Amino acid sequence: MSNSGSFTIRRLGTGDIALMRAVSAMFGEAFEERDTYTGRPPDDGYLARLLARDHVVVLAALQDGVVAGGLFAYVLAKFEQAREEVFIYDLAVAEAHRRRGIARALIEETRRIAAARGAHVVFIQTEPDNHAAVALYSKLGVREDTLHFDIPIDQ
Repeated sequence: MSNSGSFTIRRLGTGDIALMRAVSAMFGEAFEERDTYTGRPPDDGYLARLLARDHVVVLAALQDGVVAGGLFAYVLAKFEQAREEVFIYDLAVAEAHRRRGIARALIEETRRIAAARGAHVVFIQTEPDNHAAVALYSKLGVREDTLHFDIPIDQ
């Protein structure tokens, strides 16, 4: 757990089911995708198993006990070299808590976790029109323009 001024960054573990649900609800609000994040929530056992996995990193930014932001990342084992990369899958800050350094602190904690594991890089994606995210990520890393394709399972 790290403290960054008026908020605390905490890595979630198996005993943090309620906090994981609060992070998920905050993602739903921040992304305006409430049904995706809270419409069919997994049971407690699923969340406990997820949070127990070594390759899953879930961080919560807490301010006065309230989820102000969150980050969900996967540690990916590479095959071409004996190394890992950390992919930040979701990162959001609740609207009322934005522009206070929370997103940067979540990324910095992820970098610390990645470094402790000996990971090669941390990477993240965003939509081109998410100007605030593009600006922040541009300050922290090197931009690579790629194309993303969702390939349906049930064609």
